[in-house]
Amino acid sequence: MSLDVVTLSRIQFALTIMFHYLFPPLTIGMGVVLVYLEGMYLWKKEPIYETAARFWTQLYALTFAIGVATGIVMEFEFGTNWAAYSRFVGDVFGSALAAEGIFAFFLESGFLAILVFGWDKVGPRFHFVATLFVSLGSIFSALWILVANSWQQTPAGHRIVQMTRDGKPWFVEGRPVLRAEVVDFWAVVFNPSTLNRLTHTLMGAFILGAFFIMSISAYYLLRRRHEDFARRSFTGALLFATVFSLAQLVSGDFNARMVAHQQPAKLAALEGLFETAPADLSIFGIPDEKAGRTRLRLAIPGLLSFLVHGDTTRPVLGLDRFERRDWPPLVVPFASYHIMVGIGMFFIILTLYASFERWRGKLFDKRWLLKVFVASVVLAMAANQLGWVAAEVGRQPWAVHPRVERDAAGEVVTDAAGHVHYRLEEGLRTSDSISESVGSAEVLASIVMFGLIYLLLGALWLFVLNHKIQKGPQPAVLPQATTARGALEAAAERVEHEASLTEAKDEANGGTGAVHDPEAGPWTSR
Repeated sequence: MSLDVVTLSRIQFALTIMFHYLFPPLTIGMGVVLVYLEGMYLWKKEPIYETAARFWTQLYALTFAIGVATGIVMEFEFGTNWAAYSRFVGDVFGSALAAEGIFAFFLESGFLAILVFGWDKVGPRFHFVATLFVSLGSIFSALWILVANSWQQTPAGHRIVQMTRDGKPWFVEGRPVLRAEVVDFWAVVFNPSTLNRLTHTLMGAFILGAFFIMSISAYYLLRRRHEDFARRSFTGALLFATVFSLAQLVSGDFNARMVAHQQPAKLAALEGLFETAPADLSIFGIPDEKAGRTRLRLAIPGLLSFLVHGDTTRPVLGLDRFERRDWPPLVVPFASYHIMVGIGMFFIILTLYASFERWRGKLFDKRWLLKVFVASVVLAMAANQLGWVAAEVGRQPWAVHPRVERDAAGEVVTDAAGHVHYRLEEGLRTSDSISESVGSAEVLASIVMFGLIYLLLGALWLFVLNHKIQKGPQPAVLPQATTARGALEAAAERVEHEASLTEAKDEANGGTGAVHDPEAGPWTSR
């Protein structure tokens, strides 16, 4: 692989977005569990639920802050490394990201301070509302970002126009500079892949947030620390993990059908399918592009055809129906997709078994199972990363995937050579998306710089996270109701405090009136 400017820019964007993507799914998933814990506190009035919510809020705030810091870089990369791409998608992305700012950013920023710092400043019901709005804000943020990303995969609601410069048609190296212009905003929002990808992504985030909480809770249970807190947190998170692990299987099936219809070359790459024929579902294999076959393939006969068409005898489009230059890379999407699916199946088995043992009252006695949950958060993070890799690398060689031509019956239109026909004017190749003025040396230097910065941010996150986990949750102190007698006692104590403070000043400073540390005075025993 030659390290030209296109390859280096892709590597840089992959590294920055993959590091950033460790944090948003975690905050989305944790936010939903926080809503559950605070809702349980309002319902049952048991302080342990507030204790749990306060503790997880600390970890949520830490993760949220790192996520914001790491996400800023990507916005600059669009302009510095991907100027041609930014010109092409700017109108579409501008609409979606403006909607994110209106519907998500202000909702999150408006209530985040109350969530983090408002525990003793507002009532529990209002704090629950703030937590709910922050959680909804993070979900809305994911919605609009996924609208933009899904439009790259399955464009809709736009037209292609040539850009002008100084009032004249704009050309670069003899080629017209084109852009996608929004003509139907809601068609952009509900493009053919938005709902499937949004559902799948959010479920992955919910699973990650649940496994993160179960991992730390299992750690406490193994150490026999904060056991009541850990049991309550683990039980709530296990409920989410079980439900969404099962639902993710259904969502994955809908996603695969969508990909088969909208991006058949991607499906062929994910399954290592080289020839158009009734297709088996790959379980394992090593795609060999030069040999044109998948080596060591283990597959379930006819299942891919059945999942795509509902008929084991109908053919599925293979890579032979696409020009070689339109093939995605094969090994990376194939491996990432199958590992992700394998992790998902493992989670279904693990959560169902754990739920059964919880129902029997034996879960927290099985130390080996708790150890599995401590480590499984790594798999949950890996599954989210691998899903993104499979989706984005499988889209190549397109930055914006052109629509596949279909006839009135919905069948794929092919050219004289039997290759699938794309609406090429609607697509943008990755090789044509790069900035004209950026060289390989600049991109390589920025990769090294960002790598060092992200290593420091990652180490900081782990250090602070470990510190907070080792410290553990602090029991919530419920405010006592104020009575007339209590108010008089408080007033009397304040007089004593002031007298004690004056005496402390005189003793420590010889009556100079210098400022004395109030924590040293006897008035601190309130």
